[in-house]
Amino acid sequence: MRIRHNYKNLKIWKLGLQITLGVSDIIATFPKHEIFGLTSQLSRCSVSMPSNISEGSARTDKAFSNYIDISLGSSFELGTQLLVAHHKKYITAETLEAWEEKISEWQKMTMGFQNGLNR
Repeated sequence: MRIRHNYKNLKIWKLGLQITLGVSDIIATFPKHEIFGLTSQLSRCSVSMPSNISEGSARTDKAFSNYIDISLGSSFELGTQLLVAHHKKYITAETLEAWEEKISEWQKMTMGFQNGLNR
């Protein structure tokens, strides 16, 4: 019998949610003309990270691993979108670097968790 993961207890979900909330704060400062462009993209990919973990947590470990793949893909997309935001001077180099470090930490934790599922 398989025990389901309680996503609210997972460190990767908690950190993913922190990233989502932080990105939400960042995009609130973006120009209004970006609302259907970069702002929307950043919001969607950041929300996808913890959302796919929570959705996958109710599945088998193999299916959960696939949801984690999607979540990881969203995190790499988020990194790219933040680079674009920096290029457009919506965020500073310091902000970019801080978020890149947090995303990298989340990616390492998430890949480690996924490796444990696939054993």
